[in-house]
Amino acid sequence: MTSAGRPRVYLHIGEPKTGTTFVQQVMWRNRAWLAAQGVLLPGYSTWDHSRASRDLRGSRRMAGDPADSWVGEWDVLIRQARHAQQAAVISNELLAAAAPGQADRAIRSLQPAELHIILTVRDIASLLPAEWQESVKVRGTAPWEQWLSDVIDAESASDRRGRSWFWRVHDTLASLEMWSGHIPPDHVHVITLPQEGPADVLWARFASVLGIDPAGADVPHARVNCSLGLVEAEFLRVLNKALPDEMPDWFYTRSVKHILAHGVLSTPPGQGRLALPPEHHAWAHQQSEALAACLRDSKYHIVGDLAELLPQPASGRYLAPDAVPVQHLLDAAMRATAALADHRYRDKTLDPRQQRQRTRGLRPALGKAAWRILYGPSTRRLLCRASHIAAVRRLRVAIWLLLVHPAWLRRGPAGAPDDSMTPQSAEV
Repeated sequence: MTSAGRPRVYLHIGEPKTGTTFVQQVMWRNRAWLAAQGVLLPGYSTWDHSRASRDLRGSRRMAGDPADSWVGEWDVLIRQARHAQQAAVISNELLAAAAPGQADRAIRSLQPAELHIILTVRDIASLLPAEWQESVKVRGTAPWEQWLSDVIDAESASDRRGRSWFWRVHDTLASLEMWSGHIPPDHVHVITLPQEGPADVLWARFASVLGIDPAGADVPHARVNCSLGLVEAEFLRVLNKALPDEMPDWFYTRSVKHILAHGVLSTPPGQGRLALPPEHHAWAHQQSEALAACLRDSKYHIVGDLAELLPQPASGRYLAPDAVPVQHLLDAAMRATAALADHRYRDKTLDPRQQRQRTRGLRPALGKAAWRILYGPSTRRLLCRASHIAAVRRLRVAIWLLLVHPAWLRRGPAGAPDDSMTPQSAEV
């Protein structure tokens, strides 16, 4: 506990496409090491934080979605966080999309913990192409320059968060004001995303906010979020237009986004990347300079360099996605077709008993029976469906404490599952 007898809870609210996935993967990859530093990750995996975020934001679950219900997940997660002896971290980039009433509910629900807000920001010139690609990954069909024009047109609107998804999650000053209403300014931490350099710089900045030494963590050499190349993004957009309307979004997420966008169509850094059109560079500089000036004048805790929010000078010839050669699109289509056929083959030919045996082999022997009884698929599904009942939510917290006790984590979880054993519900 802190000196006041309260745990610290760090609420990492986003923004999307600002290194959030990298930070989350570093934390979950080093969960036991973090626990030894006094930092607890509630839940069983990053998916629990995603489900809790959807519950808080009132996200609609589509009929037929095989994912477990997420009603009650926010209450379960924060009850787990309150069991931290020193500090806990809740991290989901789509918390930035919360409405004011939802943010207020989140803050009140975490009292009397010592609450800290963490928000990561990035220069808008590189952010915009990344967000258009993300829109394509979730079935968007708007061409790049049309999408960009819509974002720029909405920028000056007083209700831009309601008019544009981009501004809903990237109206940085509005998000900070909404989440910091009853929190001391020095408990609001704004971390700038480095434009260049090793990936561990971002982790070092995040760890400094948590008050821990970043050294000792197992950190990937590169940021781990999947990006699309110029050709691949345009191919996926065209594919989205051809898909039947009756295909549900949850099926698209599992069968197109995860296999294609996060697999065969992802490209290494530097290969055919989308850039901002030259005619919008001045606008991007104006936006960046205004944001940096406001953050500089604020009383928030700035971690990093606000100069990193200023766009880099344009280099190379600009190429619009809809101008890529048709042959390149055909090449991407062939790779996508082969990947989907291979996935279909493996899904149909791999013996389900082999899949179950492989999963069981990952479980440490000490906790195998307990996990099967208390957190097996049937039990988990039953508890999730009944989590609208307060008593069931309290029961789930008690089970979590039994299976993933913070003291166990500090010496290495004896029976805790890894992400490969946790059901991944589609983000739709």
